[in-house]
Amino acid sequence: MSEDVIEQIKQQIADNDVLLYMKGSPRMPQCGFSSRAVQVLIACGEKFAYVDILENPEIRANLPKYANWPTFPQLWIKGELVGGSDILVDLYEKGELQSMIKAAVKDESEPTDSAGQA
Repeated sequence: MSEDVIEQIKQQIADNDVLLYMKGSPRMPQCGFSSRAVQVLIACGEKFAYVDILENPEIRANLPKYANWPTFPQLWIKGELVGGSDILVDLYEKGELQSMIKAAVKDESEPTDSAGQA
């Protein structure tokens, strides 16, 4: 694994509360699994970041080893790997994905006072 690419992946995950590694872009997904993942994320109603692994072959080659998850897409929320499109659809149908994403986005946008209370 390339250390520079691993650092780039770690930085992307750290910088984005909701991050989808996918084939293509949300407007033009390049596989059915990425398309399904984008559809459920959009249905959750919050913004999310993405990385097109087709345009980033180094990330495509190294992320599965870093994440210990062999396939794409991969959704990361608050630094944790959630899973691929089947898991996302399942969580969405249970109503859990919406809560996870709203909580991640809410943490980002709500200021806290010095005691840490929102």
